[in-house]
Amino acid sequence: MTTTTTGAAAPSANRAVGTAHTRVEGRDKVTGAARYAADIPFTELAYGWLVLSTVARGRIQSVETGPVLEMPGVITVLHHGNAPRVDTDYAGMVGPPDPTAAVFQHDRVPHLGWPVAMVVAETPEQAREAAESLVVRYRTEPHDVEFSAGRPDAYPVDGFMPAITEKGDQAAELAASAVVVDEEYTTPEEHHSSMEPHAATARWEDGRLDLVDSNQSAIWVADELAKMFSLDLSSVRVRSEHVGGGFGSKGLRAHQVAAAMGATVLQRPVRVVLTRRQVFSLTGYRSPTVQRVRLGADADGRLRALEHDSLSLTSTVHQFIEPSAGVARVMYDADAHRTANRVLRLDVPTPTFMRAPGEAPGSFALESALDELAEKCGIDPVELRVRNEPERAPVSGLPFGSRNLLACFREGSRRFGWADRDPRPGVRRDGRWLLGTGTAAASFHAGALPSTAAVTAEADGGFTVRIGAADIGTGARTALTLIAADALDTTPDRVRVHIGDSDFGPASIAGGSMGTRSWAWAITVAAAELRERLALGADIPPEGITVRSDTTQAVGSLAPKERHSFGAQFAEVAVDPATGEVRVRRMLGIFAAGRIVNPLTARNQLAGGMAWGLSMALHEEAVRDRASGGLYGPDLAGYHVAAHADIPPIEADWVADEDPEDPVGIKGVGEIGIVGAAAAIANAVWHATGVRYRHLPIRPDRVLQAGTALPDA
Repeated sequence: MTTTTTGAAAPSANRAVGTAHTRVEGRDKVTGAARYAADIPFTELAYGWLVLSTVARGRIQSVETGPVLEMPGVITVLHHGNAPRVDTDYAGMVGPPDPTAAVFQHDRVPHLGWPVAMVVAETPEQAREAAESLVVRYRTEPHDVEFSAGRPDAYPVDGFMPAITEKGDQAAELAASAVVVDEEYTTPEEHHSSMEPHAATARWEDGRLDLVDSNQSAIWVADELAKMFSLDLSSVRVRSEHVGGGFGSKGLRAHQVAAAMGATVLQRPVRVVLTRRQVFSLTGYRSPTVQRVRLGADADGRLRALEHDSLSLTSTVHQFIEPSAGVARVMYDADAHRTANRVLRLDVPTPTFMRAPGEAPGSFALESALDELAEKCGIDPVELRVRNEPERAPVSGLPFGSRNLLACFREGSRRFGWADRDPRPGVRRDGRWLLGTGTAAASFHAGALPSTAAVTAEADGGFTVRIGAADIGTGARTALTLIAADALDTTPDRVRVHIGDSDFGPASIAGGSMGTRSWAWAITVAAAELRERLALGADIPPEGITVRSDTTQAVGSLAPKERHSFGAQFAEVAVDPATGEVRVRRMLGIFAAGRIVNPLTARNQLAGGMAWGLSMALHEEAVRDRASGGLYGPDLAGYHVAAHADIPPIEADWVADEDPEDPVGIKGVGEIGIVGAAAAIANAVWHATGVRYRHLPIRPDRVLQAGTALPDA
C-alpha cells in the first residue's frame, strides 16, 4: 500500500501540528514494552472463562456445576443462580445498557451465544477445559432470525437522529421527473474483529473496583460499571493504556461485568479474555441492511425527488439501529426529500457501532444510485454531483461549517485521470481482464463532546497532560502531544501525555470521529490558562502548577451548523469474466477533514478506512444459519476479510478545509475513509462489466451469475 500527499499546506517552521511525527509510543509497541489489557500481571490472579448458550431461544433448566467444580484448578462457577445482582435501569453515556452485558441475571436465553455461566480457575487452560465441560440444559423455544425487507413487523426508530424526515410531494415530483432510479441495495452483517481481543482484569483495591481493560473510553466503562454495581463513580477506576483496535465494539461488554463479579465474589483479581468466536457473539457487529433508494431528476440530472429508506435489525433485548438513511440528509437536496430508518427485532445478538455507523452502508446505496442516475441521464458521475451540490443542509436547513466536497472531486479527478475516462461500460481490456473506474462521495459528522484535561507545568521545565482519552490505534497519543506542544508554545519532546485512566475525569469517547477534536479543545483551553499563569512569573513548585479545563459550556454554546468531513473516492478495478474475480488495481481518496494534526497517522487512518471499504465491497459477509440461529464460521477462518495481497496502491490526501468560526478546526479522519469506498468499487465494476451489483459483497459467484450479460463471458 502506498500513500502520497500534495494537498496540505506546509506548517510553519516552529509549529508541531501539521508536521509528520512518528508515534510517541511506537518504540514501546515494537519492542513489547507496551502492555495491553491481558498482559499486565497481578498477584493471585484467577482466570474466568465464559460459557455461551448453544440454543437460540429458550430458558436454562439446569447448570450442572458439580462435576466441573471437581476439576483441577476450578475455583467457582458463576451463573444466574448465584451471581451478584446488578442494575440495568439507568441511562449511560450512550443510552440504556445492552442487557447482554448484565450477565447471569435470569434464566432466559434470547439468542445463540448468550452468556450463561463463567468458570473461574487458577489458569486459563484449566478455566477453558472446565468451561467446555460444563453441561447446561435448556428448554428451547422457536426462534426467528429471518431478516427481509417485506416483513410487516419492522418499525421506525428515533435513535441518535429522527427516524423519518420528509418534505415535498414525492409522488408528484417523481411523476414529473424525466429520469427515475428506483432500486434496492443490500449489505450483509459485518464484524469488527479487532486485532486485540476484548480483555479485562478486575480487582478490589482499597475499597475501589479497579479494572484494567481494553476499551474506547475509560470513563465510559467506569460510569457504566458504577451504575450497574450501584457504586459511586469515585469507587471505580478503569485503566486502558494501550488498545489494539476498537472500531465501535469496545464499550461495556459481558467480559468486564463478569470479571467484576468474579473479583467481588472471590476477593481476588479475575481476568476474562474473550476468544475470537466469543467476540462474534458478544461485542456487537454491523447490522445487515436492505435499502431502497428512489431518485427522480430532470433531464439535466438535477434532483426533484429523493427517497432513502433503510431497514436494519436489532435483538429482542436491546434496541440499536444502523441509521443508513442519515447520509442522504447531508449529501443531496431535492424538492421532495424523504428518509426513513426502520428496524426489525430478531433472536440475534445486539448490533452496535461499527466504523462509520450508518454512513458506510448508507453511502453504498446512495452513491450507487447516484451513479445509476448519471448513467441514465448520460451525465458524467462527477458532473452530476456538481449539479446537485446543496447550498445548505438538505434536512436541517443549517449552513455548513465548511463543505469542500467539490474541491475534493476536482483534485481527485485531476490526480486520478478522470477526464480521460471513456464513459461506456465494458469497453476497456487488459488481456482477459475487463477494466473499469468508479467514483463516489463521502461524508461523516464532525461532532464534539464535553471533555476535561489537566495540564501541569513541571519543575524540570517539561509539561504533563492528563486526559481521559483513548488511543485505539489511531495515533491519538501522538496527535495530542503535538496539539499540547503548540498550545504551550514548546516542542513535543517536552510534553508527556497520559491517557486511558478514568481518574483523569470526563472526556469524549474514542468514537464517532469526535475524539481528537474534543480532547484537543480541552487541552488547548487548559494550556492557554496555564500559559497566562506562567506569564505572570509564578514560581513552579516541586509538584508543578496544574490547570484543569472543562469544555462543557463551550461545546454547548457552539453555533448550530452542519459540521462534516467530506471526501471523493475513486477506484479502478479489473474483472475476469471467466472466473468472476474482481481485483482492485488502485484507489484514490481526497478528503476535506479540517485541520490535519499529524499527516503521518492521518493518512494511515484514511488509507486504512479505504482498505476496509474494499474489504466491505468484495469480501466481508457474516451468514446466519436459520436452523441454529448462529453464524457459519464465526472466526477469522470463516469470516473473509481482505488480505494484504488484495490491497492495491492506495493514495489518501486532503484539501484545505477551514471553518473560521470553528474554535478547534479539527474534524476527524477515523471514519470518513471507509465511507463511499465500497460504492466507488461497485460503480467501477459496473463500468468494467456493464452489470450493476447492488448486493454486497461482490463475490465471484455473483459475477458469474451475471453470465452472458458480461462481455465475451
